[in-house]
Amino acid sequence: MEISKFTKYIDRTFWVLYFFLLAVAIIELFSASSMLVFKEGNSILGPIGRQILFLLAGCLLAFVCQFVRSKYLTKMGYIILGFALLCLYSLLIPGNPYAVTINGATRWIRLAGIVFQPAEVGKLGLIIVVADLLTKAKTDAEKRKAFYQTLLLTAVTCLPIMKGNLSTALLLAGIVLLMWFLARVPWKYILVTIAAALVMVVAAYFVVEYAYVRTGKKAVFFKRAPMQVKRVDDFFAERKQPATTEFRITDDNRQRSLSKVAVMRGGWFGVGPGQSQERDYLPLAYEDYIFAIIVEESGIFGACALIFLYLAILFRACFASTKFRGDERAMLTVMGLALMITCQAFVSMAVSVGLGPVTGQPLPLISHGGTSAIVTSLYFGIMMAVSREQEQMRDKQKTVIIESNQDVPVVNLDE
Repeated sequence: MEISKFTKYIDRTFWVLYFFLLAVAIIELFSASSMLVFKEGNSILGPIGRQILFLLAGCLLAFVCQFVRSKYLTKMGYIILGFALLCLYSLLIPGNPYAVTINGATRWIRLAGIVFQPAEVGKLGLIIVVADLLTKAKTDAEKRKAFYQTLLLTAVTCLPIMKGNLSTALLLAGIVLLMWFLARVPWKYILVTIAAALVMVVAAYFVVEYAYVRTGKKAVFFKRAPMQVKRVDDFFAERKQPATTEFRITDDNRQRSLSKVAVMRGGWFGVGPGQSQERDYLPLAYEDYIFAIIVEESGIFGACALIFLYLAILFRACFASTKFRGDERAMLTVMGLALMITCQAFVSMAVSVGLGPVTGQPLPLISHGGTSAIVTSLYFGIMMAVSREQEQMRDKQKTVIIESNQDVPVVNLDE
């Protein structure tokens, strides 16, 4: 009886979707990690076993997290965001002994022997804090104040992320924008923010293009900015290139080109699990371009199934949120986390099949990476915790209504 009470309100749908993603992640680890095994010089169980441990740790955290009350999760969100901001801004300090550079990008921090990405932690904390601030506002004056607070927090969080990973900063800002829409922030604030952001992005693009990319000069602060602008230039240049033009694979276009080859080889039904040929040649096949390997091995049908799986997460969040009547914080938290998972997945998949410039966005829970696996698992744990708490509250309310109705005396109108 006690066990049934313990598990009664668990959101089984979220768990099913989560386990499906875990299954895909483990299968693709064995398919796409050959280059990683070769680079590390270990047996196949080295990097794969380490990633499986991260997935198991994330699964355990998700299980524990689902039983934590939402008010404690909200408080933890402020702590998580504060910690992430300290780490992010410490990466801007030259000569920081805790900073770790991988593949030319300084996005990692090493603390107590643990290497992690502060940006991934910051995304989680910001979504929770933004949801809390927006739901505290009731009057127009309070909503205006909450808008400026969340705008400032988003800018403060995205600025250091932008230095090492522009796509992550833009994605996070987009999620906050969607949360404003869900929280019914006045349209004039949203439209003015979008217009100002577009002006700044376009202006920054042309400044970097003409001051650094075309002159060959190196940027001082945003050192990766010329490379990011060049990726956009290359993407549009390839779109304009005639199909009859001779195409050569170079160091600059190797990732994009080989990912397209992998997608083309996949066809409708794929070449079969573990039969990928491009995994041995495609750089970062186990991270940013793992979706290309998935398409190569499972074909268009497998790709559509994975797309449906990520969409199912968003649909489940939408369905669950319709039941969060009177609790806007619960709705915004669940929707913000689900939107982050789904939008990041779509960006990663679009880049892998050549529908967007190179961004470096991993496929949530499937791409290789310990921080991403654990943080994405926490997304699921928090969504399940909120859903479980709301279901339990609804059950209690029904019980109270039934008991109160039983206390009402029955009046015989015939007497």
